[in-house]
Amino acid sequence: MLTQEQVLAKLREWMQDLFEIEPDDIQLDSNLYEDLDVDSIDAVDLVVKIKELTGKQVKPEDFKAVRTVQDVVVVIQNMTAE
Repeated sequence: MLTQEQVLAKLREWMQDLFEIEPDDIQLDSNLYEDLDVDSIDAVDLVVKIKELTGKQVKPEDFKAVRTVQDVVVVIQNMTAE
């Protein structure tokens, strides 16, 4: 299982590359949609990156309630723990 710090570092890298968001702006309590301006298309790109990292398909029900960076971290940690 990846640590919270490892997952956060990966998310910062992806979000900078995909969405041009400054890594320092990406905090655990950042709201993806309100604070970071991630939209539904961006969320799909993020799901693709998660699948590449974990080798597993993200279940829609697991990602439906995701609102913050912390929520994404938890989803990834749960997927890597299985």
